[in-house]
Amino acid sequence: MFKGIITPIVTPFNRDEAQSINYEATKEHIERLLAAGVQGIFALGSNGEFHVLTHAEKTAFVEKVVGFVDHRVPVFAGAGACSTRETVSLAQEMEQSGADALSVVAPYFIKPTDAELVEHYQTIAASVNLPVILYNIPKNTGYSLPPAVVEQLAQVENIVGIKDSSGDLELLQAYTDIAAANDFQVLIGSDSKISVAYQMGAKAAIAGTSNLLPKTLVALDQALAAGEYETANQLQGSIDVLRKALKLGTVPAILKRSIELSGLAQVGPARKPVTEPNQQTDEEIVKMLEFYR
Repeated sequence: MFKGIITPIVTPFNRDEAQSINYEATKEHIERLLAAGVQGIFALGSNGEFHVLTHAEKTAFVEKVVGFVDHRVPVFAGAGACSTRETVSLAQEMEQSGADALSVVAPYFIKPTDAELVEHYQTIAASVNLPVILYNIPKNTGYSLPPAVVEQLAQVENIVGIKDSSGDLELLQAYTDIAAANDFQVLIGSDSKISVAYQMGAKAAIAGTSNLLPKTLVALDQALAAGEYETANQLQGSIDVLRKALKLGTVPAILKRSIELSGLAQVGPARKPVTEPNQQTDEEIVKMLEFYR
């Protein structure tokens, strides 16, 4: 059973021509997050820019992250790709690299049938011995994983949960109903819905905002676990200041720049075609950061 705040870490890049991965900044960022009390590190999520990394970069990054974490918390690795073949290859290599669990985003660009989705995930799960978490993010894939598909996949031994970033409470309820009836777990991926998801039965959040605000998110998780709902509501609301600022640019440019301007780690820019924020946007980010000081 996964629990607590799991940070889907940004992938730090150098400001060189290749925008190569900055492993020194990666280690620094991970150490800060662990010191703040997060209970999982997730490499190659949406904020981790998995979509602009090569196969070799993905597997090398996961191997480095596993080494940096050194068994202190579980390491989740994003193995999703458009094809079943590529996903299986990534999943197997990430397992060999020491990841503790895999997250597999639904295939994007196309919309598979329910039967195709079931076969896709069954094939991936059968190719590894690690726990597999489904990843539902319709704003990026163009569709949601249907509850009927999730219910069928919940019967697969090592498909253990779903990360839901839909923001759809009706769909979230359907997923939590499936979890309640099976050995299965819902991990909330919409940072604005952490409180309500916990009240529905979620025990963990994969929260992108914890890259910048790990102590706030950890405190929110602890308040919810203790039933301190007034405190939880205050903490949940405070995240909205950052969430509003994130809309100033293309994901994850603003989050990465916020981490740098706060002095936490030199995580670099997002990879092109995403460009760095201009001076005016930097000024807006600084204003946002002042709220959390």
